[in-house]
Amino acid sequence: MKNKKLKIETPQDKLKYEIAQELGLMDKIKEVGWGGLTAKETGRIGGIMTVRTRNKAKGKEK
Repeated sequence: MKNKKLKIETPQDKLKYEIAQELGLMDKIKEVGWGGLTAKETGRIGGIMTVRTRNKAKGKEK
């Protein structure tokens, strides 16, 4: 059995999980992993992450 390296959770990771939760995708992610999401689902998460990151940089947080 291979040992997985522990990954330090970044702010981007936290945001990704938060958005996945809001979109109701966490059950699917727990079941099949991130690779099991459709391109549409991952694109939606990435798009929302981009918008929130830009808004935060401009000082217009949600």
